[in-house]
Amino acid sequence: IYDIQVIVDKFYIKKDIDKQVLAALDHAMIVGEGFMRFQVVLPEDEDAELEELMEDFGCPEHGVLMCQLGPHHFTFNEPTGACVTCSGLGTYLQVHPNLLVPDKTRSIADGAFVKQAFNYEPDRWDGRMMYSLAQHYNIDLDMPFGDLSEEIVDIVFYGTRGEEFPLCQAEDAKPMQKRHLGMPVRFDGIITRIDRRYRHYRKQGEAHSGMEEYLRKVMVEHTCPDCHGAKLKRQRLLVTIDDITIHDVGELHLEQLRDFLSAIKDIPEKQREAGERVTRELVTRIELLLGIGLDYLNLNRRSATLSGGESQRIRLSTQIGSGLMGMLYVLDEPSIGLHPKDNEKMIETLRKLRDIGNTVIVVEHDESTIRAADHIIEMGPGPGVHGGHVVVQGPFEKIIKSDDSLTGLYMSGKREIPMPVERRAMNGKFLSVTGARENNLQNISVDIPLGAFICITGASGSGKSTLLNEIIYKRLYSIYHDSRTLYGEHDELEGHEHISDVINIDQSPIGRSPRSNPATYIGFYDNIRKLFASTPAAEVRGFTASRFSFNVKGGRCEECRGEGTITTQLHFMPDVEVMCPTCKGARYNEDTLEVTYNDKNISEILEMSIEEGVEFFIDQRLINHKLGVLNELGLGYLKIGHPAPILSGGEAQRVKLANELSKLKRGKHNLYILDEPTTGLHLADIQKLLDSIGRLVDSGHTVIVIEHHLDVIKTADYVIDLGPEGGHKGGQVLAQGTPEEIAKVRKSFTGRFLKEHLA
Repeated sequence: IYDIQVIVDKFYIKKDIDKQVLAALDHAMIVGEGFMRFQVVLPEDEDAELEELMEDFGCPEHGVLMCQLGPHHFTFNEPTGACVTCSGLGTYLQVHPNLLVPDKTRSIADGAFVKQAFNYEPDRWDGRMMYSLAQHYNIDLDMPFGDLSEEIVDIVFYGTRGEEFPLCQAEDAKPMQKRHLGMPVRFDGIITRIDRRYRHYRKQGEAHSGMEEYLRKVMVEHTCPDCHGAKLKRQRLLVTIDDITIHDVGELHLEQLRDFLSAIKDIPEKQREAGERVTRELVTRIELLLGIGLDYLNLNRRSATLSGGESQRIRLSTQIGSGLMGMLYVLDEPSIGLHPKDNEKMIETLRKLRDIGNTVIVVEHDESTIRAADHIIEMGPGPGVHGGHVVVQGPFEKIIKSDDSLTGLYMSGKREIPMPVERRAMNGKFLSVTGARENNLQNISVDIPLGAFICITGASGSGKSTLLNEIIYKRLYSIYHDSRTLYGEHDELEGHEHISDVINIDQSPIGRSPRSNPATYIGFYDNIRKLFASTPAAEVRGFTASRFSFNVKGGRCEECRGEGTITTQLHFMPDVEVMCPTCKGARYNEDTLEVTYNDKNISEILEMSIEEGVEFFIDQRLINHKLGVLNELGLGYLKIGHPAPILSGGEAQRVKLANELSKLKRGKHNLYILDEPTTGLHLADIQKLLDSIGRLVDSGHTVIVIEHHLDVIKTADYVIDLGPEGGHKGGQVLAQGTPEEIAKVRKSFTGRFLKEHLA
């Protein structure tokens, strides 16, 4: 704790000092960040009650005056309000020793440190410094880092703290200049040096991708040591309403925030009218967010941590709050990430938009949303080349009566996702998490049976992703892949010895370049290229497999470099992409396209649908097998060369799942994690997904899925239900067991909906 006071000016009270006083006040307010003190020194023979002066002028207890504060003083996006240390981010990067030395069995000389932080080379300055340090402090550079004493590790990390030592040279190093030999030097420490570089980078205030990448490899995010995550200058937190700072207000969950704002009554008379209008508007907007199931959020929540469904619902609330009429709103699967109980709130919100005079068009697979629609248009009858037609349209009653409607067949009960004949027997092995308390998890312990299909369920924001992704996945990933991975807070994870590997099949893109596609990702494109290289036409021309790659020179079109399109970057406008005028989108040059296999050239193979490919490569066992897996997952409509950037999240996830299914091996026991794999899937496709998950489990693996879809939950072998609500009202284990056992738990919202579904 420190208290620094700066004397800005001194002056005698006399005539014509107005300008000096005003300038002094301005300077004092800048230095004091909106606060200042003044001290009146009276002659010895005079006496005056200075406390009376302060009563109308500032705080009589502390003698502090405050300037007229505006909204910009309380925003972390403005320099006037943002914390100086973290620039309003609330976080500060600090070096993590585990990231610096990922393998403590290696010595300093053998490269214990990550190269980005320190690389021991005796011929370079850093190497000379480390060798000299070792000579002076008797450090064994060949000893495993984990065996070094705490005192030695402290010197290596944080330096000699000003103590100097002579610079010397290793025997096997190149000779250095004589004037440097024996020169007294001091060592600042590897962590200190990285911290200094980071502070300099932050002070510049300019983003640099290379520097960011370097910092992320050796540093981790911590709460800012100055503002403690508030993002604002500490002076701003001196201002309170009912003893609550603006940061504390941002920490309140929306329901608590509404109650807090509604309770504000003692507004000064001058500001009463404006203040009441502001609080009324805030309460109205918060009510809208509460109405769509976002009561567990708070205003300090970072937008980057919001799910796609949460972001979409927040944008939706702003439209309702605007009160516009005659608008056309288009929403793409607003039910993503919503528990059935929260979905009811979403449907009610959409009805409000409709009732005030708007048209709402929703692309949706969710059964309850479809039932609530006034008019339904079903596209089909199949995906990709098999679709593009209006199968049926009209009210819900018409849809369920139509035999042509696949949706209608499932909605009417004529078709359904069947219950398993029997649940899989447990093998007696468990993955046990104890004391999980990351985010809103309330020190819970969970036993997950292995060799089964497990669903983690619960209300939106109840802690499902935190438990599965932040704790279980990251802890296992740190064990099997990268010890530097930082995982969520918990006491222990037991049973990982029963698992061979952990694989997260998420919805992130399979590649960011148009050159990446399902064929290259799953790995059968190499076989297709070898097939073309083995044709008589290729052998005569001397073409190898590399000739049929669009990633290297030789066979590809050099105008577009094998992409088939040419992208023109425009300033302040989106990039323009046009078909390559030379190859007309074929990606290859004319010589390469002259080589054919079964009357198809390499470009025509890439344009072929996966469904066609299964038949075309019927005699090629490996290629046919991998294409068949993609087709079984409902991806037969995609092209073999479908560019990765234009795959949807659900499609990318199923391509990753197909990759795992195509290389199943007995004897291994992998743990597969899927977060809402039914996103974007029709009921008919969900059945294909469940069949694929069943194949993984029957091969001896464990599959854990976060899911709200009741048809998926009812087919699981074991269910873990978190809740009861989201955010601060969640984070507890409500029930564990088979779907039938969950359905009997009254306090479980999932159980209530599951009970109706099973009936």
